[in-house]
Amino acid sequence: MIMRILGEGQYETAEERLDRLNELDAPLRSAADPGDEQVFASALSALLDAVRSLGTPLPDERITPSDLVLPDEDTSLTQVRELLSDEGLIPG
Repeated sequence: MIMRILGEGQYETAEERLDRLNELDAPLRSAADPGDEQVFASALSALLDAVRSLGTPLPDERITPSDLVLPDEDTSLTQVRELLSDEGLIPG
């Protein structure tokens, strides 16, 4: 799966890593509902760090459609709420 972090680049992540990413996505989704900015920022940072560590960065010159687009760490809670589905940012 190809994941793009806005403003940063793309990472190729093996399908078997999605369970771990979903574990990190759940607290982000939970923090977004009541609007807990501090927990939200921490959860988003943890999720993006996991994408970076579990995925393999793709070279900038390789143009590949992204399967999933994630916000960067500076994205506001209000903006991320618009991106969230019932499954969070990471489907599954």
